[in-house]
Amino acid sequence: MATDTGHMAGRAARFLSVPETMAGARALARRHPERCLIRVVGRSRGGRPLVLLTICGDGPPVLVVGGPHPNEPVGWTSTLYLARHLLRGAEPPRTGPAWHILLCLDPDGAALTAGWPAGPPSMARHFEHFHRPAFDDQPEWLSARGDEGRPLPETLALTRLIDETRPALQCSLHGVDLGGAFLELTRAVPGLSDRFARSARQARMPLDVGTYDAYGWASPSPGTYLMPAAGEPGAFAALPDSPGDSTWAYAGRHGGVTAVVEAPMWAADAVADGRPHPRAAAALRAAGQDLLAGTGDLDDLLAQARPHLVERPGQVLASVEFNLKVAAGLADGWVATPGMTVSQVVNLEIASERIPLRIAALLRRLLAGAAGGSRTEPLRARLEREVTERRERFAERFRARWIPVEDQVSHQIRTILAAADCVTGGDRPEPGTA
Repeated sequence: MATDTGHMAGRAARFLSVPETMAGARALARRHPERCLIRVVGRSRGGRPLVLLTICGDGPPVLVVGGPHPNEPVGWTSTLYLARHLLRGAEPPRTGPAWHILLCLDPDGAALTAGWPAGPPSMARHFEHFHRPAFDDQPEWLSARGDEGRPLPETLALTRLIDETRPALQCSLHGVDLGGAFLELTRAVPGLSDRFARSARQARMPLDVGTYDAYGWASPSPGTYLMPAAGEPGAFAALPDSPGDSTWAYAGRHGGVTAVVEAPMWAADAVADGRPHPRAAAALRAAGQDLLAGTGDLDDLLAQARPHLVERPGQVLASVEFNLKVAAGLADGWVATPGMTVSQVVNLEIASERIPLRIAALLRRLLAGAAGGSRTEPLRARLEREVTERRERFAERFRARWIPVEDQVSHQIRTILAAADCVTGGDRPEPGTA
């Protein structure tokens, strides 16, 4: 493996929209018809296409899943830049893995966040166009169900694709609004953790050594976490996120390993601090109280807004209700344990601020299209203040530092290529500057 670890996404100056990603993939398929196949492998709940770009190879198959969460546009942006890199300067036939790149798993959710990647990046813009579905609307969970109690069509399309391609490696591309880089694996992949950490350093991202998403999981190397086995709970009992009930684990039916690749939009450098926290118990009590106070106020605002809401039911309202419902259970589960690190405590403090901020942003969005005219103006004004004040405190408290899109995308692609090399034994050189 070559040691050139420069930027490989030098033109990724901004996030792409899903239509831009799909148009770019179709252009690549036209340019490389001897190596590429593009097809629709399913439809979303809203009828949008789930588009797969396959880049032919004679090696073990690799499946890359972009856009599983619509508030994380780095995922679908990275899929196109990965494809461009894989096809750069290539002449058929080409040895190496067969790449199956699902451009966006949740195009309906992405349509609700379309305003975020459409302009200059700022935290204000991010929360102005924020949407993150409740668990029942997230297609990576096998337990997710639609209105009629059936698995989501996006979930079924992905599991069919896994059964068809039988990937040796599946990479799920995620983003973190505020925090650090981390990697979740369904089983250990020798050699990958060091290369992941090196890539994060190159992208000037802190390595999250106590992430909220993998709280309490085994961590064989800093920033790398092993998912619990089937039947074991996820990070917190209040959340229905058992990794064994996910499409990440589903790839294991065919002997494959899944890597969930997380890249932060804004860095909080304290998540890299693995030293023992000097006052963990007091800090967690305060975080739990902050979460309960914030969500309690927002529960009252929802009750006042509900008679005026147009979206009834809908994904945005379902997300508000879900987050309000689980808040108390989360706060109860934030209990200090011996040896808790600064990173672990800071991650819970981030969550105590982020959850009410997200709820407030979603409520503001709901109320923007509500009926009631001037009668709802006081509620709108209060929610505007809530979002602004919470967002500013969020950024200031944790010293949020923007990570350029180029670095986010480059880090994800370096990690994908390193994982493919470690899992499949490929010999593709690491990328240089685009």
